[in-house]
Amino acid sequence: MENNQVAFEDRTLTCKDCGNDFTFTVREQEFYAEKGFTNDPGRCKTCRESRKNR
Repeated sequence: MENNQVAFEDRTLTCKDCGNDFTFTVREQEFYAEKGFTNDPGRCKTCRESRKNR
């Protein structure tokens, strides 16, 4: 691994809307890092999509 790379691993988070646990995958974490997002997602995919479609 190069010096500036971060090793990600799947993490379990809890949705702040429905309260269910969801997996924040390695691929999602890499995407967030690429985009410069510093906060973890607060909602599961279902709640994010529901909120986006309001």
